[in-house]
Amino acid sequence: MTFNYPKVTRSRQLGSVQEERPAWPNNARCVVAFTVDFDGTGNEVGKGLEPFGAHSAGRYSARRGVDRHLDMLERLGIPATFFVPGYDAECSPDVVKRIAAAGHEVAAHGYVHEGMLLEAEEEVRRLTLTHTILSDLLGTAPRGWRSPSGQKTSVTLPTLRSLGYQYDSSDKDADTPYMLDIGNGQHMVEIPNNTYSLDDFPFFNFSMTPVSEVVEQWKKEFDCRYAEGGFFMLTVHPRAGWGSGTPSRTRAIEETLRYIQRHGDVHFVRLIDLFEHVNQFPQSFDEVRV
Repeated sequence: MTFNYPKVTRSRQLGSVQEERPAWPNNARCVVAFTVDFDGTGNEVGKGLEPFGAHSAGRYSARRGVDRHLDMLERLGIPATFFVPGYDAECSPDVVKRIAAAGHEVAAHGYVHEGMLLEAEEEVRRLTLTHTILSDLLGTAPRGWRSPSGQKTSVTLPTLRSLGYQYDSSDKDADTPYMLDIGNGQHMVEIPNNTYSLDDFPFFNFSMTPVSEVVEQWKKEFDCRYAEGGFFMLTVHPRAGWGSGTPSRTRAIEETLRYIQRHGDVHFVRLIDLFEHVNQFPQSFDEVRV
């Protein structure tokens, strides 16, 4: 298996990124995206585990967590992007349909939340399988993708682009979106996902941080990004265990989002909406050749 490592290029001299980048959507000072990784039983199945007993936390997503997040988003009037593995869509089609019916974006997130690199033929098969499952279920093809484990190979992006995907949200190397030159005259948009400080998983799975402290971390991160007039994306999981589907953790998310809403000039977007903006002004964003 071969890999192509990215080379960063600049298509223009920025000087001050803050001053020369086109206005964010809705002329906002700061753009905010709330993203949810469904991460149901596919997480366990992909590891060869039976999703019952000690390994049943993923079942919470479809049974309780997703609907709790949908109720919260309705109260707040906030659009979101849900990244859904194909296996979870097969197991819980009605839940995925409710996500779309509420006006949120449904994007792809692997088949069984793969935690390993696959041979090229198998990777293409699974990318295509999940794409077909979501397209057939919703009647609309997904246009965004997030790697379930943060890993990509040399075939990942070309395959996604051939299926019609327009953005990826897997990398951790920037504060704002940028253009991807994937070769052969084809381009996508990368919307970086900070899984270390703006994700519930590290706090609740590794450091076991109290909910109140997690909220304060997220607020402080937002304060800095708002001050810079930039981009803030929070990623959560509706699972039990290390996820945020349970009542107290969903309330913590709501507290964070309400705090953000109290700031002026903030605009919440689905990632597909952010793609449309970046794609409209490609010359004003960094470009990475892969």
